Amino acid sequence: MSTMNDSLVIARRNLIRMTRIPEMILFGLIQPVMFVILFTYVFGGSMSIGGSTDPDVYKNFLMAGIFAQTVTFATAGAGAGIADDMHKGLIDRFRSLPMARGAVLTGRTLADLVQTALTLLVLAIVALIIGWRPGYAEPTNFGRVMAGFGLLLLLGYAFTWIGALIGLSVRTPEAATSGGLIWLFPVTFISNAFVDSSQMPSWLQPIAEWNPFSATVQACRTLFGDPGVSPSDAWPMQYPVWASLIYSILIVALFRTLSVRKYRRADG
Repeated sequence: MSTMNDSLVIARRNLIRMTRIPEMILFGLIQPVMFVILFTYVFGGSMSIGGSTDPDVYKNFLMAGIFAQTVTFATAGAGAGIADDMHKGLIDRFRSLPMARGAVLTGRTLADLVQTALTLLVLAIVALIIGWRPGYAEPTNFGRVMAGFGLLLLLGYAFTWIGALIGLSVRTPEAATSGGLIWLFPVTFISNAFVDSSQMPSWLQPIAEWNPFSATVQACRTLFGDPGVSPSDAWPMQYPVWASLIYSILIVALFRTLSVRKYRRADG
């Protein structure tokens, strides 16, 4: 309980900091909205989903991928924030206090999760305005839609722990931002987020289908009732909800352990 209380105090500190620097939230909202508009209206008419080039089909196919990309790109911000605190000496001040060692990182990732949830809410509203409709291809309900957003937030939380490890491993916030983005582009684009993975080269398809990012995207499409990708024999595509849960939990367990260990070694 003391560890949780310490984590919540740190999370509150980071949330207050965000409200006092509103441009952080504003810029975080603009980027995903731009992705939605660009992909929908620039590429929408040229993409074939299930043999159809109807822009509405691609629009509903796309949104799960955009949602997932948005929550994972928060990784760069998490890494840069921790690197900035390290660079300014704030982490050293926290170390002098009688508090749990892992609380600093847990509090930071919880605050980032709140910001990600806010961004996801705004993005969902924009998606509804431009024509995204849950249940477009298959019937769904409110509970299933909320479960899809829950999986997205869990994936985003898992990836912020990767960002935390990067932030602790570099010397400057600029390096953390670059290090947080350089691996995200292949993870998000070698997936089923923006195109049907069956249209990829045969050697690339297994990579896309076993990508943790793809599992969450496919799980959201299943829960949202949106158009899905072509049938696949890959286990994550057959059971995407379970695959998404397992992947996200494993990522949290692994990278939280590595991040806290890194923090303690720096403390020593």
